[in-house]
Amino acid sequence: MATLLYRLGRASFRRRRLVLALWLAVLAALGVTTVAFIGPTASNFTMPGTESQRALDALAKHFPEAGGATGTIVVAAPEGEQLTSPQARQAIGALTKEAAGLPGVLAAVDPFQIGAVSPDGRHALVQVQFAAVNDRVTDGQRAAYAKVGAGAEAAGLRVEHGGEVMTSEPEIGSTEALGVAVAAAVLIITFGSLVAAGMTMLNALIGVGVGMAGLFSLSSVVELTSTAPVLALMLGLAVGIDYSLFITSRHRQNLLDGLEPEEAAARAVGTAGSAVVFAGATVVIALAGLAVVNIPFLTVMGLAASGTVAVAVLVAITLQPALLGFAGHRVLPRRHRTARPTEPAARGGFGFRWAYIVTRWRVLFILAGVLCLAGLTVPASEMRLALPDAGTAQAGSPAREAHDLISAGFGPGFNGRLAAVVSSGSAEATGRAAKEAAALIQATKGVIAVTPPQPNASGTTVLLAVIPATGPTDAATETLVHDIRDKVRGIDGAQVSLTGMTAIGIDVSEKLSDALPVYLLLVVGLSVLLLMLVFRSVLVPVKAALGFLLTVGATFGITVTVFQQGWLAGLLGVDTPGPLVSFLPILLIGILFGLAMDYQVFLVSRMREDFVHGDTAQQATISGTGHGARVVTAAALIMISVFSGFVLLDDPIIKSMGFALAVGVAIDAFVVRMTIVPAVMSLLGDSAWWLPRPLDRVLPNVDIEGEQLRVHLDHDATEVPARV
Repeated sequence: MATLLYRLGRASFRRRRLVLALWLAVLAALGVTTVAFIGPTASNFTMPGTESQRALDALAKHFPEAGGATGTIVVAAPEGEQLTSPQARQAIGALTKEAAGLPGVLAAVDPFQIGAVSPDGRHALVQVQFAAVNDRVTDGQRAAYAKVGAGAEAAGLRVEHGGEVMTSEPEIGSTEALGVAVAAAVLIITFGSLVAAGMTMLNALIGVGVGMAGLFSLSSVVELTSTAPVLALMLGLAVGIDYSLFITSRHRQNLLDGLEPEEAAARAVGTAGSAVVFAGATVVIALAGLAVVNIPFLTVMGLAASGTVAVAVLVAITLQPALLGFAGHRVLPRRHRTARPTEPAARGGFGFRWAYIVTRWRVLFILAGVLCLAGLTVPASEMRLALPDAGTAQAGSPAREAHDLISAGFGPGFNGRLAAVVSSGSAEATGRAAKEAAALIQATKGVIAVTPPQPNASGTTVLLAVIPATGPTDAATETLVHDIRDKVRGIDGAQVSLTGMTAIGIDVSEKLSDALPVYLLLVVGLSVLLLMLVFRSVLVPVKAALGFLLTVGATFGITVTVFQQGWLAGLLGVDTPGPLVSFLPILLIGILFGLAMDYQVFLVSRMREDFVHGDTAQQATISGTGHGARVVTAAALIMISVFSGFVLLDDPIIKSMGFALAVGVAIDAFVVRMTIVPAVMSLLGDSAWWLPRPLDRVLPNVDIEGEQLRVHLDHDATEVPARV
């Protein structure tokens, strides 16, 4: 691999104008395609095979007028007054009529007709039924819905607009740019050269631009969830900058060692580029592996993110050497441009000093690191999963205001209404089953009320609205859903299914929880096999896998402490702690696996490179850590900066993802890879590189550390005089 990448790097350097022109042409073409074919993103999380999804499918087929998006307009009278006054009733009637006349709305129901008025008479709910599902409701229709009730407000009533239709997509803006700005500052400090920092950042931005444009150009034929592009952008930026950083750093070292720019770039791609390809491949495999969970929206998220990572790798090994060709010696700080070639890096830098300390007190560092991370893992045992509801939205947003007002007037259960769908081949059988189901559900502990049956035109499908006593993400509501399903399962003559956003969230969380151990085992097994292939060792992969488990456990524990238990949540803008979003753990495992292998490869590959070229195991450990510490530190700080920029978003899903990824990278880079790994490698000594002979014969040599490349270059050097 190293020899092939060496040739690719040299070719890209020599034909730099062509390479740059081709990438810019690809970016422009995909940009035009995006403008022409971009489609809407989806905010729903479908889960084929679950009871809630089967019920939704039945509604869409047999009762389409009840399958569209819903809105809930909350009206409240001032303190000490009631909505039963003639003026208030007239204002609410006008509001209901106004809502019913909105474009895309099938009906709006007067709260006095169905008894949707709070016991104290101060609050009322106007139910609005849209014709289209939530993802098909236009921005214009949402805007018109949000303006309903100006007359009621003029009459002194409070009007808030909530419901499913008010869910919004996360917006990418200036907050994420802060993370990129910090990353640029880290690059400038690391390189000491504006040219090197700017070139690395330009390379990454072109890569993420190509990846995102390609993703959005497919959005008209592939249903993207609203979080998929954000995740792809988050990872594309982080790994794009890091991969370019690794190659540029090795190129600069080659220049300082006296190589000409072309040879320096070629060798940088051949050595550091090999690590980039492997590290990128692990990220892609881990994310694409989310497809084995067989959850469509998670599969799309994984494939979208893996696509941007794959583009980042291609850009790093082709465009980066081309840009290095334009830069020449200007990638070096000014004081180094005219200096004579130096000996390999002096061993007095911080990285070497840290390596000496860690290897000297290795047992102490191992025990301290493991015990600390194990302690941070403890809160993860209390982790609860759910899909976020309006109660976790930003304070002051329309959805949150409506949610809080409903809870205050009617109780938290009115924000998590369930829907029982009763269907059969005949109207008579459906009617009987609906009455039996309503009685059984009403008698279930935790149910406040069951609305009268709402049949479709043929009477073969009936909808029952169920009001629980507890909120959507409450553990008691989860128990209630299972209790209702157990009770109605025995009804003969019709199929009864429970659905609604609350039931969907519970089904999604349970299926993801069941898939989590399987996926974790898959990822850990994959890491052992891949690292065994790369490092030709048994103990190094096992150590890496155990370190990964420590990283994941500690990250889960810290995230639960902040987002679920509320510790220091206010500093992150989390005003209402609650369960973690259901797909965060499995997504976090996939992403952190790939990123953890990045640092493992970049550090340990240098250790193996020095070991196979004659250093003792102890010398190789110190040398690998010393040479890699500065670059890995910069790479980790860049990733942390990019991910932290997404913590500033209001969307609770993106906020928790950005926080967990930033914490996970910090733990893995600084505690596991740069502390525990060198300490363990020093403790193992030569046995760290032991590989049974049968495996040695079977495993192919991928030459990630460039051993065969050196042989190839040495051979070419001896051939030159003979040819002359």
